[in-house]
Amino acid sequence: MFDRATTALLRAVFDEVCESLSQREIGARTHVASKILEAATNGELSPEDLRQVGRKALSHAPTMWR
Repeated sequence: MFDRATTALLRAVFDEVCESLSQREIGARTHVASKILEAATNGELSPEDLRQVGRKALSHAPTMWR
């Protein structure tokens, strides 16, 4: 479990990375969230590094059109 500041950071990074995604793209959003959480759980808490993890996850996220 993360403290409030870390949770706010993770939410902000997630929102920034997924700003161009529709709320309906649940699979892609879930994939991005899980990768950001995984990185944070492993001690990565730099905002820029988390953004990079999120962007990479987004580029490899499952879509319904593949």
